[in-house]
Amino acid sequence: MVSIGKTTERGKMLKHIVVIKFKEGIDAKQILTLQELLASLPSQIPEIREFTFGMDVLKTPRSYDCALISLFDDVAALQHYQQHPAHIPVLELVRSLAKSIIVVDFEV
Repeated sequence: MVSIGKTTERGKMLKHIVVIKFKEGIDAKQILTLQELLASLPSQIPEIREFTFGMDVLKTPRSYDCALISLFDDVAALQHYQQHPAHIPVLELVRSLAKSIIVVDFEV
């Protein structure tokens, strides 16, 4: 699990949750590469306030394989993150590995 936090004194913030189910045949090396790339994002993108990535441990029939939970000051900060040059190759890798991706964004 990767968890990096930054403190802020702002009001409501935006929680960004991404849940991924990998395609059949995705191996541990590909997942490790993804984890390493994700872990590098907070040091490159200052809008990230908190960042956690973890793999599913229960592996039930309805489980997804992993989740990413991040925190941003607002929608504009999330949009900057999504368009940041460091994020684009990570997003492309996620899309190449994923069978299904679920995203939820809500205020906290």
